[in-house]
Amino acid sequence: MRIGILTGGGDCPGLNAAIRAVVKRGTAQHGCSIVGFMNGWQGVIDGDAKPLTRDDVSGKLVEGGTMLGTARCHPHKVKGGMEAVKDTVQNEKLDGLICIGGDGTLKAAGKVSDAIGIPVIGIPKTIDNDVVGTDAAIGFDTAVTVATEAIDRLHSTAESHNRVMVVELMGRHSGWIAVTAGIAGGADIILAPEEPFDIDKIAKRIKHRHRYKNFSIVAVAEGAIPAEESSWDGKPTIDAKGNPIAGSIGHEVTKAIEARTGFPTRLTVLGYVQRGGIPTAADRLLGTRFGVAAIDGIVAGESHKFTAIQGEHVVLEDFAVMSGKTKWVPENLLQAAREL
Repeated sequence: MRIGILTGGGDCPGLNAAIRAVVKRGTAQHGCSIVGFMNGWQGVIDGDAKPLTRDDVSGKLVEGGTMLGTARCHPHKVKGGMEAVKDTVQNEKLDGLICIGGDGTLKAAGKVSDAIGIPVIGIPKTIDNDVVGTDAAIGFDTAVTVATEAIDRLHSTAESHNRVMVVELMGRHSGWIAVTAGIAGGADIILAPEEPFDIDKIAKRIKHRHRYKNFSIVAVAEGAIPAEESSWDGKPTIDAKGNPIAGSIGHEVTKAIEARTGFPTRLTVLGYVQRGGIPTAADRLLGTRFGVAAIDGIVAGESHKFTAIQGEHVVLEDFAVMSGKTKWVPENLLQAAREL
């Protein structure tokens, strides 16, 4: 079989581990030829492809980012995109496609499979960990590790200068990074999109804490919003696509806390640092297991499915399980954040 592979959407650590696993397992175990497409679906549209061998993926396990490049492109939203994809599939004589990406990339994969009739298997990756049907997605563990280390480092500066330190973490629609890194890093206040906050209550809590501690750490997801009943209107700035702009809610929260408490308050926006660098062992392992499951599945004739980790097992779930849905931080984890 001749199998194509691409990475779409934002980059994250662990993508190369998945690509490597597909190539090594596909060539050695199944006798497949693997074709890599550059820059996600844009590469399929443009026919920008290259063969991938074991030598090409050698040493890539420890590298962050993606050796294939990536782009936010969906062929069904591009004029003539689906026709171009069909031509590329025919020209490359592909028997199947493995698509590594988030909800948008995998949704496009389903549409391509329906329109062209080519088997497609997806591999979920997102540091936001918001894919329904899988306990974790590639990139999440590394992002949380980076965010936790950042919070650890802020503790010493906050305590030395008697300050409130606000750290804004990624998470436009769900607060998995802020909640998990906040708990792991010992943040005193954690603000997530799942639980709109009252800034006056936050300020009161910080003032109470400063009776016996001279500093506080506040972890804020970039998509956090104030509660409707709150008198404060410091909402995040929204871009043309309806997404919160990085740094905006952190800036507003920082100003509001300082104004209400009188304590010097500083902001750190971690931003893309969370998506870069060397993947953790957990992301290398998850990427590898997902890559093996994806190539095994497509060789076995599976399609319209994505790899998922559920407990200790990697399984294949139907695209319908995750398409158009968001995996929210569960109430029990939010409760733990409040209590701790």
